[in-house]
Amino acid sequence: MGVNNKVLGLIFASLHDSLVIDLTKHRTMGSIMFGGRYRLIDFPLSNMVNSGIYDVGVITKSNYGSLLDHLGSGREWDLARKKGGLHLLPPFSQHDGSIYRGRLEALNNVWPFVEHSHAEYVVMADCDYVTNIDFEAVIEQHIATGADITAVYGKYRYNEESGSCVDVLEMNEEGRIESVLIDPKISGEFNISLDMFVMRKDFLSRIVKDAASKSQYSLVRDILQARVNEFKFMGYEHKGYFSRIDCVKSYYEANMALLDSKNRDALFLPDSPIYTKIGDNGPVKYGIDSKVKNSLIADGCIIEGTVENCILFRGCKIGKGSVVRNCVLQQGTKIGSGCELTSVITDKNVEIVDGRVLTGSESYPIYIGKNAKL
Repeated sequence: MGVNNKVLGLIFASLHDSLVIDLTKHRTMGSIMFGGRYRLIDFPLSNMVNSGIYDVGVITKSNYGSLLDHLGSGREWDLARKKGGLHLLPPFSQHDGSIYRGRLEALNNVWPFVEHSHAEYVVMADCDYVTNIDFEAVIEQHIATGADITAVYGKYRYNEESGSCVDVLEMNEEGRIESVLIDPKISGEFNISLDMFVMRKDFLSRIVKDAASKSQYSLVRDILQARVNEFKFMGYEHKGYFSRIDCVKSYYEANMALLDSKNRDALFLPDSPIYTKIGDNGPVKYGIDSKVKNSLIADGCIIEGTVENCILFRGCKIGKGSVVRNCVLQQGTKIGSGCELTSVITDKNVEIVDGRVLTGSESYPIYIGKNAKL
């Protein structure tokens, strides 16, 4: 796909850190590991590159060391370029040094970067949705309808216990947004925002400057919801597969969903690959007595026990006689001999010594923090 010089991509790597605080103690949401070898930022970043957007800014906030290490120069996404390419944008305001509270404040903080871009349109995305989407189609609809903002949405079965920070969009037959509900106390299938937006750069400049003068910071609350009758807001329905990460449980469920080949095929499309940082690991080593069933095993793992219905990231080790079921084990996890784990999430470099038994449930998986030893 050719380079789309008219479009600037902006990815917010940290807007939803507070929703998964256990997983973001040492990293941003964008650098949370997912699916055996990916990070959450790989999905919006790859979607932009696959859509011909090669000028992308990543807006950070805090704990972004691992994110910088993962992205590097952007070579894996073909973003190591002299013109355009990948830009890592700092979290602090140039005025008072404070950290932004929402999307509009973040944009105001980095506005000199946006302003100097030659792009005509801006595509924005967060890291809380895992999906594969063609932004070119969204931009084409945005131009055709003459919208001020086009918000991407998907059909989602929602109730009060589904999580927080859900924005439900209500639209007329033409797809125009008529109202926005934030964390509504309702149940059923609704159109929820996927935190992806398209707008002209000059319109974005107008609302960012106006919001800064009024100390407003939320694009959804202060613009989409409050000014829905003033501007033309349109919805674009994304009919492809997506999963939402808004708590540890949903993170677990989104990973486990990849064990279904239908979900994998819907997410990892041949014509729109998801790129990530390449690790120089050897192939998986299986012991003589090892047993593996319905699991995703990344390179560099050593399996000497039994693994069933699990996601194992790079460099995991399962000792002899250990049984691991329905688990998500992040990079470098070491399970000793004679252990039994059920519905457990381990963070990076966790070590579980011989003979330990840990039992969670699918509705309440056990989470073990980074570098812990049990």
